[in-house]
Amino acid sequence: MSSPIDLLRSQVAEELGHAVTIIVLGASGDLAKKKTYPALFSLFRNGFLPEKTRIIGYARTSMQHEEYIERITHYIKTEDNEKLDGFKAITSYVSGQYDKDEAWLNLNQEIEKSEAEREIKTGAQHRIFYMALPPSVFVPVAKGLKKNVYGKRGLNRIIVEKPFGMDTETSNQLGHELGALFKEEEIYRIDHYLGKEMVKNIMNIRFANIFFGNIWDRNFIDNVQITFKEPFGTEGRGGYFDDFGIIRDVIQNHLLQVLSLIAMERPISTNPEAIRDEKVKVLKCIHPIKLEDALLGQYVSADGKPGYLEDDTLKNKQSVTPTFAALALYIKNERWDGVPFILRAGKALNEAKVEVRIQFRTVPGNLYAETPRNELVMRIQPKEAVYIKFNNKQPGLSYQTIQTDLDLTYHSRYKDMYIPDAYESLILDVMRKDQSNFVRNDELEAAWKIFTPLLHSIDGKKDLDIKTYPYGSRGPAELAQFIKSHGYDRKDNSYVWPHQSLAPNNKL
Repeated sequence: MSSPIDLLRSQVAEELGHAVTIIVLGASGDLAKKKTYPALFSLFRNGFLPEKTRIIGYARTSMQHEEYIERITHYIKTEDNEKLDGFKAITSYVSGQYDKDEAWLNLNQEIEKSEAEREIKTGAQHRIFYMALPPSVFVPVAKGLKKNVYGKRGLNRIIVEKPFGMDTETSNQLGHELGALFKEEEIYRIDHYLGKEMVKNIMNIRFANIFFGNIWDRNFIDNVQITFKEPFGTEGRGGYFDDFGIIRDVIQNHLLQVLSLIAMERPISTNPEAIRDEKVKVLKCIHPIKLEDALLGQYVSADGKPGYLEDDTLKNKQSVTPTFAALALYIKNERWDGVPFILRAGKALNEAKVEVRIQFRTVPGNLYAETPRNELVMRIQPKEAVYIKFNNKQPGLSYQTIQTDLDLTYHSRYKDMYIPDAYESLILDVMRKDQSNFVRNDELEAAWKIFTPLLHSIDGKKDLDIKTYPYGSRGPAELAQFIKSHGYDRKDNSYVWPHQSLAPNNKL
């Protein structure tokens, strides 16, 4: 019987045979050196890349080969120098403009030369294009690729990074222009949160455990919170961030993708299109968010840390761009009608954390007054975990009820565990032709329709009601009341995850 790893390798071999050329566009940029190349190295080290793989970097920056190698290996962490040397041997760099046919033709010649050296047969000259690029050059690059570099003797796949537009109109325009150049099955719109271990686990938790099936609806669930917290501010990225804000940067894509997996109906199979069909259906049931269902914030200086408006790269010192947002979404269907989904995200908060918190309803006719509600928590990062908060008799002579948990913390439960980086997982999915963890065009349109009216209200409002919060805090002071007003009930403040201490005078 094949191991899961052998099965993955066989799926890659079935799709690509023994060879593929991976072209990293924007190879000199931060995303490429921090994420793309380390992910490709991990796939190489673990034997997932086909035997005759070649990686070619392409960017406008003029670099010698040694400088290119130094740049792309800077963030690779390994003690296996032999593997690292092997990885360096399969990669090279070509510099060129993004809007010149002759530059693209030069890249194509390098690819064809490499394919000839590797003796790759016609029909097996597969090419994967990874666009680690700013959105301003997506379309020119896509046009240059299709006209001059698109492979005619093998498969072509193109990986596109977010942001996919700024609103419904710009997203649709980008989708139309890409769709005119590449088939939908060739386009892989990457949202790296869909490659995170716990996000990929949501479907297993929901559909492989019978005890969740009958309680996963409005009759038992009171509210759902999906939270993203960063403990640092824009830190010199204010100029970039000010064009997007926290809603476009995190909520409209990452957190909404998590919501769709939590809320969608059971797909007819694990086929990628079946999964994406159900995600689109549930997104279409969400009405556009109103400004009154939003709490917006912007961090200010505290404890020696600068406020958002003090970022040197920020041009508009009167900016009202939110660095924090809590939004209440409602799904108008039979399963979820009336259940608030609270998506909240912020920068310069008190900790780093991404989690899903599902709070169940209060026990009807409860024998034990004032006991807290049950909760299912999926911690996406850091320290992946799934735990259920439930009520239990306090140990000892007391008959009081306290809240505790059933806890699956990955690092405690699983020995010799290796959790791949999201990019490693998603590039492997591209090679396997598994699009279930990538965003389809109609899914993207449905997502933007939920947020576009709110975003336009924020963008065009001079007197926006935006709350301030100190750097390093939990967010605006109004957050607790906002969450409470949408159903969240917190009774037991003594509960602490993952370990709880009972005071000495309560032990008996």
